[in-house]
Amino acid sequence: MTTHVLILCTHNSARSVLGEGMLNHLAARLGSDVRAHSAGSTPSGRINPFALEALSNAGVDTAGFRSKSWDEFTAPGAPEMRIVITVCDSAAKETCPFWPGSPVRMHWGYPDPSNTAGGDEAKRNAFELTRQAIGYRMLQLLALPLETMDNASLQAALTAIANR
Repeated sequence: MTTHVLILCTHNSARSVLGEGMLNHLAARLGSDVRAHSAGSTPSGRINPFALEALSNAGVDTAGFRSKSWDEFTAPGAPEMRIVITVCDSAAKETCPFWPGSPVRMHWGYPDPSNTAGGDEAKRNAFELTRQAIGYRMLQLLALPLETMDNASLQAALTAIANR
């Protein structure tokens, strides 16, 4: 049974997209039955081009990526999430909707690479470093025996990943 993971950031334009792209890419490479989705509370309606560039440079197919509302994942017919991860502090502080199935919730915060001072090269570097950091945690998530873990064990394991 597929493990669905929802990655949230307020605007769904950078960090959450990096998380979705990296988790799906790594899961496919490892043959893991995990499917990532991303969304935001107030989606910007566009993906930051530096996020798409960082993913593309890492070999991630970015076709079909779009900025979307978390409301899509509470609607009838939406996949039931096992894990909901916030990747920005503002999204972590927001009152999230009710997620069917009572998924495990976790906050893995990252500074917003969109706010990096300097020119395009500085932003490219910030997005790449953020992509790598998110990818590292996603690899650790994929190493877990998700199919056999109860929610309490999964919560503890995700917390341990956050504290590394």
